[in-house]
Amino acid sequence: QVQLVESGGGLVQPGGSLRLSCAASGFTFSSYGMRWYRQAPGKERELVAHITSGGGSTSYKESVKGRFTISRDNARNTVYLQMNSLKPEDTAVYYCYARVGIGNEYWGQGTQVTVSS
Repeated sequence: QVQLVESGGGLVQPGGSLRLSCAASGFTFSSYGMRWYRQAPGKERELVAHITSGGGSTSYKESVKGRFTISRDNARNTVYLQMNSLKPEDTAVYYCYARVGIGNEYWGQGTQVTVSS
């Protein structure tokens, strides 16, 4: 079955960096685009970044452009989110997402990112 397992969250001071990882299994990872979402307390879940199956194209939420970088290693079935210059408003639970086949959506369990001094 499809599994997405995030790791790498934690507490970091403003201006700091974190790298999130999402290990995927149960599907042909290299055939599918991947996304990172986040959800802050009391807010809706929002798309943060997307990467195509081969990694050749990426897109970002406007507020994270220039600070976050999504990448993938298809040999390791893993997608990453490098987050630099973190701000308190980046505090959220970050989720890995995949849409596999037709209408099959999968989410990881989420990893908490807290940006605070």
